[in-house]
Amino acid sequence: MARISGSNGARTATAIRSAALTLIYRQGFAAMNLRDLAAEVGIQPSSLYNHITSKQALLFDMMQEHMATLLAATDAALEAAGPALMDRLRAFIAHHVLYHMERRQEVYIANFELRALDPPNYRQIVEMRRNYEARLMALLEEGVATGELEVADIPVTTFAMLAMLTGICTWYRPNGRLEKAELVALHTELALNGVRRRAVSAR
Repeated sequence: MARISGSNGARTATAIRSAALTLIYRQGFAAMNLRDLAAEVGIQPSSLYNHITSKQALLFDMMQEHMATLLAATDAALEAAGPALMDRLRAFIAHHVLYHMERRQEVYIANFELRALDPPNYRQIVEMRRNYEARLMALLEEGVATGELEVADIPVTTFAMLAMLTGICTWYRPNGRLEKAELVALHTELALNGVRRRAVSAR
């Protein structure tokens, strides 16, 4: 990549994050070296340290930013959905699927490079992930309490739903057979069919 002409610190930092995202996604965190990252951005390797403190810190900052964005956007989607439980549950599912289609690289790195974090950084990201999982868990608990949902085990169901919905980031392609809206609708029905309260048949 050519040097960023006339770039300021913020632009260079953004370019470093973007290049790191692509390199880690393609090569893996362990294989990515800072010399290649600097070359991709168009700066000297020593200049990286004007913007990052270490390779580990860069990975942590990227994951932290990803989780903070996901949490804030999810809360906004839930707020916009209104008070009805099923509307909020549908909004959670739809937002999760769309986010994981549109930010496949960030999601892939956040999931598969978690093991590369140092213990203190790992604990912070895991706590943010638990906070995200708690959003869905709370919706399922509310649905069981109101009788709208039937869930045998809320934690296991939460993890199973998230695993199914997140899987789209590994195979979705923008030029695929189905449009985003169709994929959202399909995943929403698959997820809801597993937790809807079943009608009691008359004997």
